[in-house]
Amino acid sequence: MTSPVTHQAPAARPSASRQPSPPGPAGARTLQAAVAFSLAALNLRIAVASLSPVLTEVEHDEHLSSFGGGVLSTVPVVCFGAFAFLAPRLTRRFGPHHLLWYALLALTGGIVLRSVPGVLALFGGTLIAGAAIAVGNVLMPQLIKHDFAGRAGLMLGCYSLALSGGAALAAGMVVPLESATGWGWRQVLALWAVPSLVAALAWLPELLVPDRRSPNRRRPEPVEQGEAATAAPAPAPAPAPTLRALWRDRTAWAVTLYMGLQSLGYYAILSWLPTLLQDHGMSDGQAGWMLSFSSFPGMAASFAAPWLQQRLRPAFAAPLAAALLCATGFVGLLTSPVSGAYLWMTALGLGQGLAVGLALGYIVARSPDAHHTGRLSTMAQGVGYLIACLGPLGLGLLHSASGGWSLPVSVLLAVLVAQTVAAFGASRDRHVLTSS
Repeated sequence: MTSPVTHQAPAARPSASRQPSPPGPAGARTLQAAVAFSLAALNLRIAVASLSPVLTEVEHDEHLSSFGGGVLSTVPVVCFGAFAFLAPRLTRRFGPHHLLWYALLALTGGIVLRSVPGVLALFGGTLIAGAAIAVGNVLMPQLIKHDFAGRAGLMLGCYSLALSGGAALAAGMVVPLESATGWGWRQVLALWAVPSLVAALAWLPELLVPDRRSPNRRRPEPVEQGEAATAAPAPAPAPAPTLRALWRDRTAWAVTLYMGLQSLGYYAILSWLPTLLQDHGMSDGQAGWMLSFSSFPGMAASFAAPWLQQRLRPAFAAPLAAALLCATGFVGLLTSPVSGAYLWMTALGLGQGLAVGLALGYIVARSPDAHHTGRLSTMAQGVGYLIACLGPLGLGLLHSASGGWSLPVSVLLAVLVAQTVAAFGASRDRHVLTSS
């Protein structure tokens, strides 16, 4: 009795049309995409950093008190937190690439409006610019995870470098531009709409890529006719986590608190360092230059942060080094702010640059895919910047109440302690929403 012959269908050969496309731009487009991304990132601190060197002039011309100046400095940071929670909904509607383009256009308009005479235009333009930057802040880590998955470390370094570079450029150029052109602060601040418009134009090619997919709106891969019965179905993408789930995750909270506390110190210094140095006898131009100078070591540290995050062991060593460098700068501002200014600004720039690079890196490293990165970025930057807004406003209130800078700077030292505690959880090598 012969055994029945079993006929097996030949194994389906993979079709070129069914091969998944690489997660990021390929070939000649890689450089263009990286440059466009970096130009967009460059503009995410310019609108804030350009204001602080001329804050005293703004207060005088608009008849604002020190408290009013503190509120004006705080508005962008509040927007960074509040409007971050709108980013996921807007991303689902427009896709991250189109949404970033709209955000750059809104940023351009906000900077122009901020320079129109009148307190309403000043605050209204600042609010629009802050909201636009908030959306960009949330999108950037998600775009790194999705568009540059194979180059995440390099692009994180470029992102951090662009943030610090934009802040340095704006803080260092505002007062010299006033002197060189003879313009007032309104005209000089309006000039910073040009870089954001250039970034929007550079981002346009990203909107024209025909196979550009949003990580939140994936289309199924095409299947050739006749293969439907034999081809295995493509695995469904993991569902995006909810923010509610992240609220209960310790790692997500550690990343969020680290982002918030390091941002609190950064924006407090960004807003008030020129005023602090001016109160100790430094000229306006020199005080603005010291803020700009601190960004140069910060640029180097932030660019190196992803490499240090991966290489330094134990993992806690990098955030601990960032805290010690910041503490050195703060102690210097307490003891000899003018005579040792270059030394303190070097230490502070290195510490804050390293801290911001680590904070952004933790958002990407602690999430397994672009879905999780988008949600964790929303939580870390939404809640984190609401924490950070206490920095500019709080320092202004403490300065007004105490009549000096010793108490405000001492509080920043205390914040460093809490930041260091948060780093224990943020630096652990694990993903959010995992049990181990």
